[in-house]
Amino acid sequence: MRIREQDVLIPTSMVGNYPNPRWWDAAWARHFHGDREPPDSMSREALEDAIGAIALDQERAGLDIISDGRVQGDNYADNAVYHYFRCMGYNLRGGHLGFPIYSRLHSGTVEQEIKRHGAMMVEQARALKRATSKPTKVQYTGIQVLAQCTNDLYYKSSRDRALAIAKAMNEDILEVDALGIDFIQLDEFTWPYFFEDWAIEAFNAAVEGVKNARIVVHVCWGNWGGTPAYFPDETGKPGEIYDLTKRKERPNAPAATRAVIPKAYEARFNVLNLESCGRRVDDLSGLDAFREFPLPANVDFWAGVIDVKSTIAETAVQVVDRINALLKVIPAERLGVTTDCGLILLQRYIAQDKLHALVEGTKLVRERLRQAVAAE
Repeated sequence: MRIREQDVLIPTSMVGNYPNPRWWDAAWARHFHGDREPPDSMSREALEDAIGAIALDQERAGLDIISDGRVQGDNYADNAVYHYFRCMGYNLRGGHLGFPIYSRLHSGTVEQEIKRHGAMMVEQARALKRATSKPTKVQYTGIQVLAQCTNDLYYKSSRDRALAIAKAMNEDILEVDALGIDFIQLDEFTWPYFFEDWAIEAFNAAVEGVKNARIVVHVCWGNWGGTPAYFPDETGKPGEIYDLTKRKERPNAPAATRAVIPKAYEARFNVLNLESCGRRVDDLSGLDAFREFPLPANVDFWAGVIDVKSTIAETAVQVVDRINALLKVIPAERLGVTTDCGLILLQRYIAQDKLHALVEGTKLVRERLRQAVAAE
């Protein structure tokens, strides 16, 4: 894979949220709103130190692409949802969501036109650029996710709401792109359940005009608490506390990857990053989707091979096995490997071990591939 004019075989990176330094969570994360502060600001220095620590963990592990880690909050919900709502003028009051696996999130309420109120990821991108000279990745929550999490008291249609979110986010993305960030990622983690009529249009509007960065779309199945995603059925009644182990299988539910492919190919991105061989290591049937619907010529594939829902760190050999399974379908020159989602719920030392396993396993595969080429 070509990164900064260099060929990197099976590049490594992490997805999404990383365990923040505990001193950052203790105070600073709760008051960070993303706006630029004066150079001598204590909070600005704290932001740079926090992202510097997270970047150092990634560099010590040996990752090829260094991510921002999403420090804009001390919990998943603030990182992934409410930070963006604040930056778009939402009233952060609303009922709980109706999504079964995200029911602990509450919606934000739109009472006025959605606009960008201050930077979303610009200061994190600046701090990341200061922290490392390696290729960088900055991550956003996807447009469909944010639009679906909205209690809308202003717009006449969900499409209007989504396009307004896309426009506000596009302003921020273009500013991050101008800083020289190598990859900009959008997490569309509700695509597997269904694509809204406007999903592709809104995604494309959010990344319109990006000139430097490669666009990554990340899709996963499950929530931050570890519950695997599932399609609703008629097993339990609304409001009922029900044992999910007793639910009936839904025979018409699509396989995970087929719920996304080939529809996702209509969006404008350069890298498709799916949760593939981490928690779902026992089910690689999704790879068959790539045989039926091959990747577009301009799209590379990154696969999650580290299970972030488990506190047990993988071994390098386990990572090798997972990559080898992927190589049966995806050419090495178009493959990258990542964690299957964010590491935020793990202790930091466990996250560090998992990143090391990711890198060491990838090194073993690279060496085997190089030896095979040399032997030809």
